[in-house]
Amino acid sequence: MLLWKEVPMEMGNGTTVQEFTLEGFPAVQHLGKVLFLMHLLAYLLSIAANALIVTITCADSRLQTPMYFLLSIFSFTESCVTSAVIPKLLVIFLLGKQTISFAACFIQASFLIFLGAAAFLLIAVMSLDRYLAICKPLHYPTIMNLKTCFLLITACFALGFTLVTCLVVKVFQLSFCGPRVIPHFFCDLGPLIHLSCSDTRSVEKLAFVLILCILLTSLIITIIAYSNIVITIMHLPSAKERQKAFSTCSSHLIVLSLMYGSCVFIYLKPKQVNRLDFNREAALVNTVVTPLLNPVIYTLRNKQVHQALRETICRMKMSR
Repeated sequence: MLLWKEVPMEMGNGTTVQEFTLEGFPAVQHLGKVLFLMHLLAYLLSIAANALIVTITCADSRLQTPMYFLLSIFSFTESCVTSAVIPKLLVIFLLGKQTISFAACFIQASFLIFLGAAAFLLIAVMSLDRYLAICKPLHYPTIMNLKTCFLLITACFALGFTLVTCLVVKVFQLSFCGPRVIPHFFCDLGPLIHLSCSDTRSVEKLAFVLILCILLTSLIITIIAYSNIVITIMHLPSAKERQKAFSTCSSHLIVLSLMYGSCVFIYLKPKQVNRLDFNREAALVNTVVTPLLNPVIYTLRNKQVHQALRETICRMKMSR
């Protein structure tokens, strides 16, 4: 039986807590070892695929273009998200150890919301990159160079960090005096806020507004970019060119649907105390399934990447 502990320190309206208990997936906890193996395999494949994208982009000069540079940063971000969540879930499945310290819980929640914000802003930048490549091909090399990419990526992470810091500071000021069971498999800010014994209405409104701003900003930029892309593709004279362009766009849109759908479902509800089981399933898609599918959908199905991989493997064999 898992125990929680109190620390006799005053914080707001009550005492703070030393540990929280992550509920995980109680309905299937008896399948812990099977689920451990399944999620371990998914985690290893996700890390390997994303690491492969980053490595091959750095190793092959032909892939050192804005599109692949952005994809490699996005893959790195996805790997960080997965690594922040899945190891603890594996411990829960294998050992049943569901406790997490207050500090670790708070750091995990802050880290995830920051990476999530940065990822969605990166998606907007990637959409702009495809818009310029397809709709403004003559101006693309001048506008979208690696220096511009670096500045845009820095802006994404800086803006994500600034917005999230405002929210994290507000959450840190809340009192936590019970209950201590988080109905989730990781420390998400939503369930964490609901455990507070303080008045959380202002924090909930702030969280809703900030997350809405990030998602809407990314979504609006993406919709505008892809609307122009579709119009441009429809005017291409060659059916082969149209098919190739639509193939590239469809890969991006599949990833967008998975990410936006799960995050809107999880975060953009005024009250998250209901349907928590569905929230957990949507979060599992966002932290396990999407990071695993992204490398396949985005890059590993790309012929240029396949060629770079084959040549890299051949060079490795010859060096032996």
